[in-house]
Amino acid sequence: MTANTIQHHISDSLLMSYAAGSLPEAFSLVVAAHVSLCDECRAQLAAFEAVGGAVVEGEQASMSQGALDQCLARIEGPAPKGEPKPRRQGILPGPLAGYVGGDLSAVKWKQLAGGVRQAILPTAKGATARLLHIPAGAAVPDHGHRGLELTLVLQGAFRDDDGRYGPGDVEIAGEAVDHTPVAEAGADCICLAATDAPLRFRGLFPRLLQPLFRI
Repeated sequence: MTANTIQHHISDSLLMSYAAGSLPEAFSLVVAAHVSLCDECRAQLAAFEAVGGAVVEGEQASMSQGALDQCLARIEGPAPKGEPKPRRQGILPGPLAGYVGGDLSAVKWKQLAGGVRQAILPTAKGATARLLHIPAGAAVPDHGHRGLELTLVLQGAFRDDDGRYGPGDVEIAGEAVDHTPVAEAGADCICLAATDAPLRFRGLFPRLLQPLFRI
């Protein structure tokens, strides 16, 4: 995918936080997955990492030998989870395929309401990552946010008040956003979503199920 087909990108502030290693793992996974698909954000991330490297190089004289050794060990060691990789497993970007353990057939879905399914991924504390499978034409219950939600579309598309989100697009929803995402007709919508706080559902039924489904 290229910037020509992806219309909604990761913000510069999130890319800088990702480059600095300060994002929770779940958010880093969404950023890494998007960057692996998006030429524009991959180039922007490389620019931020280059600036960070120049800053570190300029301050190298004041670094302890121990800090330098730790840095070199990280460079020579295995890549951390969430590192952008170009390879794909079906519709799953490389970073996400590593968490799932294969392609979409390896996902262990759990049924939610209205035909929607989810699979919570194993990530560190601070935020939660999940795959969502929304049948074509179905809607996610109307909700707001108590924190930040990043949603990366992997297949199909959905619409809400902020526009249309197709494959590779990321919706960034903060506390000011209330919406009712609706999957478009055609292919079922499959998304990777990360949240750092429970959603704020308006309907009684979703609120009752919320603790069970850890949404």
